[in-house]
Amino acid sequence: MRANPNLKVIDGVENRTIFFGMDQFRDELPGSNIKGRNPLKDVKVRRALYQSIDIDAIQKVTMRGLSQPTGTIVAPRVNGWTEGVHKRLPLDVEGAKKLLAEAGYPQGFEVDFACPNNRYINDEEICQAVTAMWSRIGVKAKLRTLPLVTYFPMIQRHEASIYMLGWGVPTFDALYSLQSLTRTIGQGGDGNYNMGRYSNQRMDVVVDRVKVETDLPVRNRFLTEGLQLSNDTVSHLPLHNQIIPRAMKKNVDVVHRADNRLDWRLIKVN
Repeated sequence: MRANPNLKVIDGVENRTIFFGMDQFRDELPGSNIKGRNPLKDVKVRRALYQSIDIDAIQKVTMRGLSQPTGTIVAPRVNGWTEGVHKRLPLDVEGAKKLLAEAGYPQGFEVDFACPNNRYINDEEICQAVTAMWSRIGVKAKLRTLPLVTYFPMIQRHEASIYMLGWGVPTFDALYSLQSLTRTIGQGGDGNYNMGRYSNQRMDVVVDRVKVETDLPVRNRFLTEGLQLSNDTVSHLPLHNQIIPRAMKKNVDVVHRADNRLDWRLIKVN
């Protein structure tokens, strides 16, 4: 389509972020060779998993350039996002090995790893690539891929140790992500997609404050604090924001909205 002289392709960053969640609740991970402990509860282990992912290779090879690597769980157009929270931790395979050793896993460990195979762009291929990357630090991820109709009920039953999730933000406000993904599971939507059951007391305070804060600058500072706290505690392993290509005839102009919607009022046919 890009090579067709009668067509044009517009690429736009979607406000959907792809990341991995981790079981930070169980005292022992099902199917792991580590007994009586859950390695994923240790922030050093989570950081090691993060810093052994070569996100540039995923962008260039798996995504063929159509992704925006990120260090946070929301996309740039979402309120609360800053360049600071967007910055990723650097790739550091040797540093990741050192972190695992400091955490008590010098030989790595085995872990269940579940991904969808028909939900996100190149979801299965991303997980296959990451499985190979983790093997370089001794983490043996036992990858299983499932169609979305069985995948989502499975992760909602908390049956995956590490899982892939993509989160769009229709409100364009980071509370939508922080409340669902990082707030301790509770009522009224709190932690409704916190499948790893991450829990941090300060995060709960931040999210609950944002819910009621009416001073916009103060509220925005709390949103950014929540995103930075998610980064600092490695609540999730962020990957990238999806880029969505749209093809059209040369005489058609559209506005590429981050929420993936076509606004007919903004479409022009010349």
